[in-house]
Amino acid sequence: AMYLAGAGIGHMSLADFDDVELSNLHRQIAHGSGDIGSNKAHSAKITAESINPGIKIDCIDTMMDEQTLLRYLTDKQVDVIVDATDNFTSRHAINRASLTSQVALVSGAAIRMEGQLSVFDPHQESSPCYACLYPETGDHAESCAQSGVIGPAVGAIASLQALETLKLIIGFGANLVGRLLLFDGKHCEWRTLKLKKDPSCPVCTGKTA
Repeated sequence: AMYLAGAGIGHMSLADFDDVELSNLHRQIAHGSGDIGSNKAHSAKITAESINPGIKIDCIDTMMDEQTLLRYLTDKQVDVIVDATDNFTSRHAINRASLTSQVALVSGAAIRMEGQLSVFDPHQESSPCYACLYPETGDHAESCAQSGVIGPAVGAIASLQALETLKLIIGFGANLVGRLLLFDGKHCEWRTLKLKKDPSCPVCTGKTA
């Protein structure tokens, strides 16, 4: 959010129903110790506006279900979704909303000292969706709360999410559609894997596995 604000994104919506806790501060650097107990969306808005007071920021501070998210994407004519959630239930709901609304999705995640990043664009027929990478029926329950995460790994992935978002909006460069970028913080290595559309994916192809 801070990098997008600094770039002059123009209009940004921040959605988070959670409140700032002390354990968040090592990785969620939009917040400070004085923000503990405040809603995260509103706290991040204040930080982003301190970088660029000329942008418009909407805050969504209540929990959104899939239908509410879909209505928001349609009503606000959203250009790009940036998924920075930390659980697979939310990620799959966001993926379905992205496909239904035909809004590109920049998906990033980090855990321990590792991270990953990809872009899913429904406008491109060959683009996979998030469920092609992680089927909804799989067991992917591991979370940061269980395994922990080092702050700079989150920052590395988040910075690249902002970059991919700007590239999509500007229409510049080669984005990560069809590619999965993997970060190994322990050995400071990056790898790129090809990610193909699953012809039997029930989410983006409508077929039953």
